[in-house]
Amino acid sequence: MTEPKERLVQWLRDAHAMEEQAETILSGQIERLENYPEIRDRMNTHLEETRQQAKRLEQCLDRIGDGSSTLKDAGGKLIAIGQNISGIFAGDEVMKGSLASYTFEHMEIASYKMLIAAAGEVGDSETQSACKENLREEEAMADWLENRLGTVTTEFLRRDERDSDTAQR
Repeated sequence: MTEPKERLVQWLRDAHAMEEQAETILSGQIERLENYPEIRDRMNTHLEETRQQAKRLEQCLDRIGDGSSTLKDAGGKLIAIGQNISGIFAGDEVMKGSLASYTFEHMEIASYKMLIAAAGEVGDSETQSACKENLREEEAMADWLENRLGTVTTEFLRRDERDSDTAQR
C-alpha cells in the first residue's frame, strides 16, 4: 500500500510536468497571437506565472527530498510541442487555442485542489501554501479566459470574414 506522502510526491511530480507542458504550450501560442494583442499580453503574464509555479513545485519536491521527474517533464514537453505544431495548420487556431487553454486551466485547478488536500493530510503546510498560490493564479487565468471567450469568438469571426472578403476580391 502506498503511503499518503508518497502519493503527494507522485502528484507533485505530475503537477511539475504539467507546468513544464503548460510553459511549452503557452510559448508556442504566444508566437502566433500577433493579431490578438490582449490575449498575447495576458498569455505572456501567465507564462511568467507558470514558470514561478514550476519553481514552487520544485522547491516543494527538493524540500521533501525528491526532485522532479525528468522523464515526466520531457514527456509533457513533447506532447506540448506536438500540440503546438498541429495548431499551426488550423485556420481557427486562436479558437482552438482558447478552448485548449480554458480546458488545461481547469485540469490545473483540479490538480492543485487535490495537492492542497493531500498536503493537508500529511501535514505539509509549506506545500499546501505553495499549491494555494498556484491555484489562485490558475483560477484567475481560467476566469480571464472565460470572460473573453465570447469577445474572442466575435473578433475571430469578424476578422475571418474580412480576410475572406479580401481574398475574394
